[in-house]
Amino acid sequence: MVRRILVTGGAGFLGSHLVERLLERGDEILCVDNFFTGTRRNVEHLIGHPRFELMRHDVCFPLYVEVDEIYNLACPASPIHYQHDPVQTTKTSVHGAINMLGLAKRLRAKILQASTSEVYGDPVVHPQVEDYWGNVNPIGIRSCYDEGKRCAETLFFDYHRQHRLRIKVVRIFNTYGPRMHPNDGRVVSNFIVQALRGEDITIFGEGLQTRSFCYRDDLIEAMIRMMDTPDDVTGPINVGNPNEFTIRALAELVIEMTGSRSRLIFKPLPQDDPMQRQPDIARAREILRWEPAIPLREGLEKTIAYFDELLKHDAAALA
Repeated sequence: MVRRILVTGGAGFLGSHLVERLLERGDEILCVDNFFTGTRRNVEHLIGHPRFELMRHDVCFPLYVEVDEIYNLACPASPIHYQHDPVQTTKTSVHGAINMLGLAKRLRAKILQASTSEVYGDPVVHPQVEDYWGNVNPIGIRSCYDEGKRCAETLFFDYHRQHRLRIKVVRIFNTYGPRMHPNDGRVVSNFIVQALRGEDITIFGEGLQTRSFCYRDDLIEAMIRMMDTPDDVTGPINVGNPNEFTIRALAELVIEMTGSRSRLIFKPLPQDDPMQRQPDIARAREILRWEPAIPLREGLEKTIAYFDELLKHDAAALA
């Protein structure tokens, strides 16, 4: 039986790749996006596909459609974008979750929440395990995203307990790859664009803070496996790459791989920027039979090629 699947945030970086994978599998896809950070260009090659439908819609408002499964990815995920309108960011996480959960309840549909490693804040437990409750500033400049996603998780588990809704929650760690927004302020896209332009590469702090970078194909595979688990598997489950790198090491690798003459420059660390971020993926290995397969250098090669092409043929996108 063909599944009809709603993907919110479906024109975004991860959403568009998820949509492609589900179409390849034979599903019917309703892709919903308000195009705040997502873009039509990410899915325009799918327009006209007999099993693909694109709808402009903001999840802060109810949606009345008929589907079998829901992947809720709608929310700006980079600091530049989610701090641009922090009130709207919180609304997207909280009102969006309420509206999608209400839809799932009415339809008796399975629903997956794309949560985030930001629920751990600036962690004092390392690596981060799902049982860790986090160290989050509730009134800081990142709180709109961190606390919005934490509240969304609360809503998901309350709907599960109160209404027996079939939920799935994944906590996504740093993910990169083609179709990242060139101006989203994330380190991978920032460093690659700056290196390709020959500009100074901006590092905040001393560059000793660590991150774990997961290539988009690995991440999408984990999300699909999570949705297809038995109903008693709710999560949360960490999905990300457990290999840890310093920000400085990433910058130096990007310079090497692009052949750039860019120099490293250092600026003060932003408020509440976490010093360590590394997932414990024991649950993902056990329950999803999943772990990342694509090493950082291989993923960076594909991402650099994407941005190099974008820079040559669409300078306006990088202005």
